[in-house]
Amino acid sequence: MTSVLPRTELQLEIDGGSLTIEDLVAVARGGLETGLARHALPRIEAARELKRDLIEREVPIYGVTTGFGDSAHRQIAPAKTAALQHNVLRDLGCGTGQTAAPDVTRATMLLRANCLAKGNSGVRAELIERLLALLNADVLPLIPERGSCGASGDLVPLSYIGSAIVGEVDVLHHGQQRHAAEALAGLGFEPFELEAKEGLGLVNGTSFITAFSALAVADARDLADVSDLCTAMASEALLGNRGHFNAFLFEAKAHPGMLESARVIRGLLSESQLALDSEEIFAGEDLGGREYLELHRQVQDKYSIRCAPHINGMLRDTLEWAWRWVEIEMNSSDDNPLFDSDSGRVQSGGNFYGGHMGQAMDSLKVALANLCDLMDRQLELVVDEKFNAGLTPNLIPFFGPEHPEAGLHHGFKGMQISCSAMTAEALKLSNPATIHSRSTEAHNQDKVSMATIAARDARSIVELTQNIAAIHLLAVTQALDLRGPDKASPVTRAAHDLVRARVPFMDRDRRMDEDIRAVTDLIRSGELSRLARAGAAPVI
Repeated sequence: MTSVLPRTELQLEIDGGSLTIEDLVAVARGGLETGLARHALPRIEAARELKRDLIEREVPIYGVTTGFGDSAHRQIAPAKTAALQHNVLRDLGCGTGQTAAPDVTRATMLLRANCLAKGNSGVRAELIERLLALLNADVLPLIPERGSCGASGDLVPLSYIGSAIVGEVDVLHHGQQRHAAEALAGLGFEPFELEAKEGLGLVNGTSFITAFSALAVADARDLADVSDLCTAMASEALLGNRGHFNAFLFEAKAHPGMLESARVIRGLLSESQLALDSEEIFAGEDLGGREYLELHRQVQDKYSIRCAPHINGMLRDTLEWAWRWVEIEMNSSDDNPLFDSDSGRVQSGGNFYGGHMGQAMDSLKVALANLCDLMDRQLELVVDEKFNAGLTPNLIPFFGPEHPEAGLHHGFKGMQISCSAMTAEALKLSNPATIHSRSTEAHNQDKVSMATIAARDARSIVELTQNIAAIHLLAVTQALDLRGPDKASPVTRAAHDLVRARVPFMDRDRRMDEDIRAVTDLIRSGELSRLARAGAAPVI
């Protein structure tokens, strides 16, 4: 077996205890290279030496000198332990469904390496280094998304990572599908020969669940900012009351996420000439001795505007604890058994169980689905001539009755239909997955987390939310053009300009699928989130 790979200058070192979600996103989406921290090596080696000593003494060790799952009562001789590890990868190669996206696969590989780097798994440092070498070279196993119950970890999906390391499956390398053995040879590697516990160490953990979860919470944090931006621009489009976001109201009910959303919206609407405070809206309007007066508008905006911080605040507060849970999971020994080199014992447990990730993702799903519904309701107000304060029906350009194209255009009518359809899909997906435990594997896995399904659903709702937010942003940008963008606040005007740099004003009916895609990409870039945060009101 080759020694640990020679060191090069690395941008990130992993040690099993210090990885952040920002680090993970940078590796998964930004190409940040990573390697194994030197200070992690002694603990990794100590656990491996304990494993070897226990094997030599013929101590029965789950999944090392015994079979797996319900076969844990069948012990094998030390000479068979390596073959057992290769066989477990082959046995679990039964995934179905679409192939995981490259960012999910990169995140999964990083997380598997980080778990093993913690030094409790009994594997060699060379295995971790090989996994990171493939990650840095962008050799990505093609992982089917379906097949994990999220209880004994992500056995089926993670087997494809192990099988890539030993050269037995197809991979994506620089965007081209190749056999793993060919890709390994191109990097100067032979297929990796596993020793005892190493196959199990690769498959027995929550890395696939946590990859989806980490990317979902990162994207959801940006979406919380984008939703507040959408609310601010919708308030301007509807000539709304920015007094609904005054600090006094939210300090009287001080949920942190709600306070933050109100602060962001308040800052975004600062200096707006479209969304005014209550005193400005009703200046000069009084009874004047009369017993009755019909005001020119209501003193309160509809709930989808007025209560937006209360709704988005739930997402922000959910993210506060979900983010923490995800980072704990990322830096955990989530496999089984674990080797306690301090006490000289091997200990079996259930750290592979994805319960915390499942609960976090089911909760995130509900918060995001509520956000989709909020934006869908705001969009209805903006496009519907009965509620949009004098804007055109469906935000079509102003065509006079004598204009030759009068009556021909329907503007954002189709966009609202698409938005409502996606909202319904998000609401459907928000049903909890974790309550659907199924007893499996001969009643050995008799209570399972279903966290992988919850995390995949969270990913799907994130994508739906991004597309819904894109339609919303296109609509309110169109509305500000009709109102006059010079009257918008400085920050919402900047957001308007970012959208307009990618999508022109809709001057007549046209296909808008490419427009949605362009603004969705803008949302995913994080530029709008950064703009919203920069424009937030100062913290008092």
